[in-house]
Amino acid sequence: MKVLVATKIERCIGCHICSLACSRLVYKKTSWDTAGIRIHSSGGLSTGFEASHCLACDPAPCAQVCPTDAFVPRKGGGVKVRIEACIRCGKCAEACPVDAIFVDSSGTPFVCIHCGRCVRFCPHNCLELIEKKMSREQESMDEGEAMS
Repeated sequence: MKVLVATKIERCIGCHICSLACSRLVYKKTSWDTAGIRIHSSGGLSTGFEASHCLACDPAPCAQVCPTDAFVPRKGGGVKVRIEACIRCGKCAEACPVDAIFVDSSGTPFVCIHCGRCVRFCPHNCLELIEKKMSREQESMDEGEAMS
């Protein structure tokens, strides 16, 4: 399973191009307020920037509290989002331990789905889509599924 990581965030200039790419390509919007990745200052212009995005929790607390199964756990961590099933209750955002789910004024949640579409738009190569190592328990479960 691949996950998005900000491996070279020290190179970030705060341009928000990754957020705009996510918003446009994933969510069909044109605002960094409607993106699965957010860039913000880590304390001031001289201190750099931070990327806020889903860390691919396993199990995903947001999926565990979703009353309609709009947030479906991905194998290995993170979630798939079925927005048509979302009732805009905000429980997913409240449950996220890293504040990576952003809810707009209509209550629509926006979260990184680890698709990697933002990566190629970063002008300083701050982002990568990398293979996430699974725990021995997850590997055993995968092998068990393959055998059945």
